Amino acid sequence: MKTFKVLGSGCRNCVKTAELIEQVAQQQGVEIKVEKVTDLERIMDYQVMSTPGVVMDEQVVHSGGIPKVEQVQAWLSS
Repeated sequence: MKTFKVLGSGCRNCVKTAELIEQVAQQQGVEIKVEKVTDLERIMDYQVMSTPGVVMDEQVVHSGGIPKVEQVQAWLSS
């Protein structure tokens, strides 16, 4: 199971990013866990300066804006 963390304040883009990851995973039949991280100190631990940020299995894979569907598909198939 892949673990994702969506880093951000809880803004609309952060919520949409979490929803997109969950939706694509469901479409691909991949079991995932998504955690929303809103604590600024924890976000800074990942050195993400632009949110939303996405962490997959403790690696930052995206920051700044909602990722494209193709990006999420690639993360799930890797």
